[in-house]
Amino acid sequence: MNAQEILQSDEFKQCADFHGHICPGLATGFKGAKAALAWLKENKSEDEDLVAVVETDACMVDAIQVLTGCTFGKGNLLYKDYGKVAFSLLCRKTGQGVRVSMKPGAFKLSDEHMALVKKRLADTATKEDNKRFWELHHERSNLILEQDPVNIFDLNPASIEMPAKANILQSKPCAECGEPVMESKLCESSGKMICRGCLEKN
Repeated sequence: MNAQEILQSDEFKQCADFHGHICPGLATGFKGAKAALAWLKENKSEDEDLVAVVETDACMVDAIQVLTGCTFGKGNLLYKDYGKVAFSLLCRKTGQGVRVSMKPGAFKLSDEHMALVKKRLADTATKEDNKRFWELHHERSNLILEQDPVNIFDLNPASIEMPAKANILQSKPCAECGEPVMESKLCESSGKMICRGCLEKN
């Protein structure tokens, strides 16, 4: 499929609707998730059969959630704050996993694009700047969608241990704020079982 075919596909539209807009990060997540699923010969997980371990909290993660069915709410999307355009997708049924990481330079934006990013972050972008920013954003997204995944990513067997399934436990009240907390998340402090929020305040 070429970029336009991908953009018109139901799968990509679902990713864009979930994320809120089309951008290079979303395109990267789309291509990476499709490559990982193909590597594992798996489809979207309805339950917890697949587990994604993402190494960034950036745009790409939204496409990974939509395409793989791995979400924070189901407990099969785990976040490692490494700042890398990389993730691992693991299959509980087969015990297999693949790590997808972006090749150096594959995502590099042009100097003009980066200058506009900085203007937007500083809230100094003009109407014309914003228009040009989105033009470049869509151009870059199209270029990523056109690429063969092997030109963008390194794919290797994942070397991380399969995480345990999400645990469902009873909630107990925090001894300080009184709010219900999953019992495994309570912490002992001065002989009382309190939540982590109250522990940070102490």
